[in-house]
Amino acid sequence: MANTDKNSYTIIFAVVMVLVVGALLAFTASSLKPTITENERFEKQQNILYAMGINENVEGSVNFIPTSEVEAEFSKYIKEQLVIQNGQVTKDSSAYLIDLKGELAKDMSERKLPLFVGEKEGEDYYIIPLYGKGLWDAIWGFVALDADYVVQGVYFDHKGETPGLGANIKERYFMDDFTGEEIMNGTQYEGITVAKGNNDPLNERKDDGKVDALAGATITGNGVTAMINSTVKLYIPYIKDLKL
Repeated sequence: MANTDKNSYTIIFAVVMVLVVGALLAFTASSLKPTITENERFEKQQNILYAMGINENVEGSVNFIPTSEVEAEFSKYIKEQLVIQNGQVTKDSSAYLIDLKGELAKDMSERKLPLFVGEKEGEDYYIIPLYGKGLWDAIWGFVALDADYVVQGVYFDHKGETPGLGANIKERYFMDDFTGEEIMNGTQYEGITVAKGNNDPLNERKDDGKVDALAGATITGNGVTAMINSTVKLYIPYIKDLKL
């Protein structure tokens, strides 16, 4: 019988267990990769559609198009997927899979910016992906503009904002406030500010470029402001050209 009290036995046992567990984890990850990839694809389509108002919202909740229907709805409402690179705009049917975080880290000449052109009820929508930094980690989303550069909807999400505070950027009451906001001042891009002390709790003013901040989430709100304004301004010249 082996002497299990020896240090060598403990070390060998630990090594064997690490190898076995590692192999099992690698097999599991490999087996689930296609499912994970497909779910990520569906999620992006759901988020893009949500921003342009294609969802199943009821009574203040956030409800996406079901995964069983999202591909068909995406094809129905998204008329063009475009990629902006080095001043050129090209069509790309997989533009929605582009990792905006990685692209924004590249030099301008190498950067690929995805842009989606949708149509709902006879109106054109320009859906722009967003990426930024919140209090603790990444925040991201989409904003849909109409032909007059008026916001028709947004979707925000986050990786690790504080529950009940910054994490509320993905709550419907906050996202709904952006609808109707104007991002242009004449021909000049003005953007949107998530503002404390806005004195417009019902968000009735849509020409001031401001949305009421979330209580106790100043830094996250500032992150949303920076995310929208730094990203959207990259797209405005190209949207102007598309409208010609």
